[in-house]
Amino acid sequence: MSVVTEIRSRFEKVSPNVQGMLWMALAGLIFASFTAIVRHVGTSLNPIQVAFMRYALGLVFMLPFFLQINLADFRVARLGLHGIRGVLHAAGVMCWFYAMAHIPIAEVTAMGFTAPVFATIGAALFLGEKVRTRRIIAVVVGLLGAVVILRPGFAEIHPGAIAMLFAAPMFAVTDLIAKVLTRRESGPAVVAYLSVVVTLTTLGPALYVWRAPSAEEWLLLITTAGLATLGHLCMIQGVKLAEVSALQPVKFLQLFWAALIGFLVFAEIPGLWTWVGSAIIVGSATYIARREAMR
Repeated sequence: MSVVTEIRSRFEKVSPNVQGMLWMALAGLIFASFTAIVRHVGTSLNPIQVAFMRYALGLVFMLPFFLQINLADFRVARLGLHGIRGVLHAAGVMCWFYAMAHIPIAEVTAMGFTAPVFATIGAALFLGEKVRTRRIIAVVVGLLGAVVILRPGFAEIHPGAIAMLFAAPMFAVTDLIAKVLTRRESGPAVVAYLSVVVTLTTLGPALYVWRAPSAEEWLLLITTAGLATLGHLCMIQGVKLAEVSALQPVKFLQLFWAALIGFLVFAEIPGLWTWVGSAIIVGSATYIARREAMR
């Protein structure tokens, strides 16, 4: 038995919730790497143009999945839900790209972690998931870790932070819709439809601020699209396997990766409170993962 086969066999033996959490952790690392490139490109190109090109170029990476779609896939596709999800995600993405171009990576990521609160509540109200006490505690503790990093009242509120406050609930709603869609449709199909709708939604605003990218910017944008598409595929696989509320604390690990990449690439030295908050967040994610493994 090969090493790959052995690892796959062991992986498939763990519970679906734990499998989903591992996929989500991998997605977080990929998204943090993608974020660093967005931060770099967003300082020269308009963030809205970067957002459009990320999804437009992402369609190229999704081409193999489009070729696999047949008539039966179109019959089960809930195009109305795909459309709503795409428009909301497009609005959230434009806010997110704006924030990324103006405030530190760790702060953007931390602000984004208000989304799990909305997602956990929404999972209980609309998806009928039983939100166990330990999950609620883990989500709340993780959110407190983000608050420790931001220290509201002690720092100036930047428009980028406000943009993230709008983006977070939008992303939460799109996560919930994705969970509903993956009950009948494949993960790649859900990502493919999202790419199409977001591309069309951001096209108009992007044309308004358009500037021809340089050769270096083209290369970075293509890399961004590839990483973002890969990360989204991992995220969708995690959402498909696990309950939405179980995945939320794992998303907090992305903050640790974001702070590390911000330090290594942009010399954004995290302060004491960033490390304290990250420790709280990682602790909450570790706790919920261990509890799910025991279960």
